[in-house]
Amino acid sequence: MNKQLHETIKYPDEAFPYIMYTHTNRGSIPEGRGVNDLHWHEELQMTLVTKGKLTIQINGIDYDLETGEAIFINKSVLHIVTHLSHDGEYVSFNFPEKLLAFYSDSAMERNHVLPYTNSYLLSLEIKGDAEWQNQILQNLWEMKKKFERKESWRWQYEISIQTVQLWLILISNISLSSEESSKHNRLQHERLQQMVSFIHQNYKNPIKLKEIADVAHLSVSECARSFKKSTHMTPYDYLVKYRIKKSCQLLETTDYTITEIARIVGFNHVNHFIQSFKKHRDITPKEYRKIRNEQTPS
Repeated sequence: MNKQLHETIKYPDEAFPYIMYTHTNRGSIPEGRGVNDLHWHEELQMTLVTKGKLTIQINGIDYDLETGEAIFINKSVLHIVTHLSHDGEYVSFNFPEKLLAFYSDSAMERNHVLPYTNSYLLSLEIKGDAEWQNQILQNLWEMKKKFERKESWRWQYEISIQTVQLWLILISNISLSSEESSKHNRLQHERLQQMVSFIHQNYKNPIKLKEIADVAHLSVSECARSFKKSTHMTPYDYLVKYRIKKSCQLLETTDYTITEIARIVGFNHVNHFIQSFKKHRDITPKEYRKIRNEQTPS
């Protein structure tokens, strides 16, 4: 899978491979992959909405979460927060599965970790509909406070214990499914990763739908259908959206002209670039650059 989709998490303390991100529409603390940024990582993730509402898309399914609700995301699963309310905020706890195993090749790892993290389980909503879900949500709120305050000299140990407790509650209340529908979901997810990775690697060049279909070993018609089912947009619409995203980075960080940026990100004509940019951002590239320059401290 393309490294541009892959998030390599930089832990504040490498001796404690655990991180809590706080995400808003303004960015992420510590710096990480936030709103409207499709990505995956090897770590397991628990996301808790702390303010407002958000929509997160996982394997083509939109999950709407409100304040106090959470979602579990398995390792290596593509996900993206597509909407966060204006004053919204959410925290993401990211940690490796080995934290739950105590030590490599343990009975806990073999029996209670890998069967779940290597399963067809992609995600799980936790909305407080049952007592066990309320227990997990309470754990997450307590962990958030511990991360923010770090008052106790043993806070890292406490976080680790609470995470294992949270995991035990979760696996005690779900059942692993080996149904064909679950296998299909995982296969669909893997194909989406292949197609999106191809687009990210080749967005600067002319891309044909058949090329996208070929990387996932699909027909053109099935490629279009599967991609739209998973992302709610056509492969071409996704390509244009990604080109616009890359152009924003160039508008903010370089002195390239609008025409040069249009060419760099794969648009054949500058007018097409300007029209597409305005459709996605509601302003022209020139206006976007001006606003960003005014926001940047001198």
